[in-house]
Amino acid sequence: MVMKFSLLPWKPELVFTGLSIMGVNPQNLKFCSHVDIWDSIQNNEYFSLEGLVEVFKQLRYYKTPDIETPSYLVLKKTANYEVRKYPPFSVAEAKGEKLTGSSGFNNVTGYIFGKNASSEKIAMTTPVFTQASDDKLSDVSIQIALPMNKDLNSLPAPNTEAVTLRKVEGGIAAVKKFSGRPEEEIVAKKEKELRSQLLKDGLKPRKGCLLARYNDPSTKDFVKRNEVLIWLNDFALE
Repeated sequence: MVMKFSLLPWKPELVFTGLSIMGVNPQNLKFCSHVDIWDSIQNNEYFSLEGLVEVFKQLRYYKTPDIETPSYLVLKKTANYEVRKYPPFSVAEAKGEKLTGSSGFNNVTGYIFGKNASSEKIAMTTPVFTQASDDKLSDVSIQIALPMNKDLNSLPAPNTEAVTLRKVEGGIAAVKKFSGRPEEEIVAKKEKELRSQLLKDGLKPRKGCLLARYNDPSTKDFVKRNEVLIWLNDFALE
């Protein structure tokens, strides 16, 4: 279930996944009861304090720029993370130094701002991804997603070998959202917490992770939207 809470100025989107159980009266074949069980809470009683806390958690304000972002579908929302399905998307990518660093950022932004074979300016998107492809989170690249109306065959070639264009195949990712300044120790802690929870829940996380940073450095830390993503293997809804 997805709904926008329009009473607040930032209109937060509330997401609940789980199970709906409908009771049917065998005499008239009409529904006579309805129980929702949320994945994000343990106490699913009608007046659940835990459920109320979960609603208030989702009302929290994260500043998300009003520009294009890779689309996704939330398959499951637990108390600790979301499981999302991402369709394929294209990125401009350069070598980075660390997950929270900006090395390579000027290369990929230079590409979309016109430093390419046709001097074409390409619309900026959010977030900026940094991807670590190894267990030690040391083999890092920085990526900017390209608009969905662009495909690799129609994009101009980069002017520098420092930038490559490639297609991200998409798939199923577990995501942990947090605010504040995404410093290296904090991100490593969030990745460790997420991976531990996934293993505890019987899921199969791949090695490495992505850090998604949605905001520019001037954004106040307490409203920044940051996410750690870990791709999953063999995910299936129960």
